[in-house]
Amino acid sequence: MPSLRLVAPLLLAALVVTGCGREINTDDSKPPALLGRSDQTRANLGFPEFATKNTTRVPGSDATQIAAAVVRAAYPDPARKPSAVTLVDNGDWRVAVAASALMAAPFNAPVLFTDGTDLPSATRSALDALAPKGSAAAGNAQVIRIGNVAKPAGMKSSDISPSTPLGLTRSIAGLIRSGKPGKTIRVIVTSGDDPSFAAPAAAYAAKAGDPVLFVTRNAVPPETRAALAALAGLARPRIYVLGPSKVIGAKVTRELRRLGRVKRVGGQDPVANAIGMARYRDGAFGWGIVDPGHGLVFARTGRPLDAAAAAPLSGTGTFGPLLLLDESARVPQALQQYLLDIQPGYQDDPVRGVYNHGWIIGTRDAISVAEQARIDALLEIVPARTPDTPALP
Repeated sequence: MPSLRLVAPLLLAALVVTGCGREINTDDSKPPALLGRSDQTRANLGFPEFATKNTTRVPGSDATQIAAAVVRAAYPDPARKPSAVTLVDNGDWRVAVAASALMAAPFNAPVLFTDGTDLPSATRSALDALAPKGSAAAGNAQVIRIGNVAKPAGMKSSDISPSTPLGLTRSIAGLIRSGKPGKTIRVIVTSGDDPSFAAPAAAYAAKAGDPVLFVTRNAVPPETRAALAALAGLARPRIYVLGPSKVIGAKVTRELRRLGRVKRVGGQDPVANAIGMARYRDGAFGWGIVDPGHGLVFARTGRPLDAAAAAPLSGTGTFGPLLLLDESARVPQALQQYLLDIQPGYQDDPVRGVYNHGWIIGTRDAISVAEQARIDALLEIVPARTPDTPALP
């Protein structure tokens, strides 16, 4: 159940406005105003859309706003700042997903978005508030610039030169390799065609720091092939293919086996694919979440940048996988079943139990308040069933 300590930082960064599409407030010098709202909105103060007892919503009409709010929620304490921030153009989701891995050690650089060489106000406000100290793994840079993006004045930057999107993902993988010398690299290879199948890679990469590379259904692009060859180091990389064979075909996996050890993870549709990634564990790789007591991040399919925007929530705090909903007004049956599988229970006293918490990504247009309420109920700690206990509704 989210505490006031959990809710307050995000409330300062971005107060959701029930029933309207106004921009979030990222200026701490101005208190969130409720002027001009309905009496009902003022009475509710944005709840339950802003938060319920088991969920917290990160509002924002686009990924740029969401990313700015997420990093403020992830780093509310001025004494505990990220080492750096990664700036990515909002024009290509593949680069954003790959850059999510820089959230993890040794770079500790969450993603924020630029609009080409322009720095959006939400991103600028987040940068000013975070004031990153500099990442030793990136040459003490405060900003890691990926491609042709804005260059914030007064901040030391480390630049990955402009290139094609897949060229940039190759360079990101090389940067990750440089920060982990002598270690066997685990790599996520996923669809470069369908962002809904690739989305769960962003969350895991932010937690583990494993590079993300992209293929098509029937081919391994030369940039990905070259990146995998360079990642080999002391041993062939361990390659985890995220997505079903209808998205990444057998021809591709055969070619990947020439470059490393290959295992496939995921499911047949985006919802099942995200659940498959959440459940999966292979040695040191994977979430392996098959029990209660975790953070979870919920986003919609069809919003390709949201996964990268939300990724820092998977790499800090309650560390949890990304789960997907395919409609704005219905929790998919497969997701309901998964949440029931990991729903917390208690025997005598709920205080002695464990708890799940969900981050809801986007406005009610992405995930409705009704869906949020259903997710809240599925995350709730409940009395543990005995043979004589009737099934929960």
